[in-house]
Amino acid sequence: MEVDADAIFLQDGPYWSSAGVTAAIDLALAFVEQDFGRDLALRVARDMVIYLKRPGGQSQFSVALTSQMAGTKGIRDVQTWLAAQPGTQVRLEDMAEVAGMSLRSFTRAFAAEVGQSPMAWLETLRCEQAKTLLLDTHMPLKTVAWRAGFRSDEQMRKVFARRFSVSPRDYRRRFGSAA
Repeated sequence: MEVDADAIFLQDGPYWSSAGVTAAIDLALAFVEQDFGRDLALRVARDMVIYLKRPGGQSQFSVALTSQMAGTKGIRDVQTWLAAQPGTQVRLEDMAEVAGMSLRSFTRAFAAEVGQSPMAWLETLRCEQAKTLLLDTHMPLKTVAWRAGFRSDEQMRKVFARRFSVSPRDYRRRFGSAA
């Protein structure tokens, strides 16, 4: 088996391997899906109160989990607020207000703590939401884009092309089992 440091779990013929404890849960759900189908795997995930069953090749990165690591309460508050409503159109000024900071201070503090600008982080959050919807629903691309907070399916397509070198439609086709 070849090592893929970014994968959650891998299968190479009869051999399977996972990256850690929660990745093992994803792996177990993949077994259930492979042997008994997606519907049962989703029912099991719901019974286990698991938010999302991730495909094995998906990156081990979660914007929502990253927001829990922010040290400054104001920055954490903004990340939590945005994660709770990814489809809402927000301005940088709105984020600064939630953080209780001036716009300039907020922008600097966010970039220093998170490693990217607030708007870049929001785009990452929206991409994660869109990927979830693409993988786990049959929603049309326009609906996915709107729910994830993109202004249009065209904007979502451009962002996916820039970030992932793949269109949302191709992402769904490659990784989704609901499509």
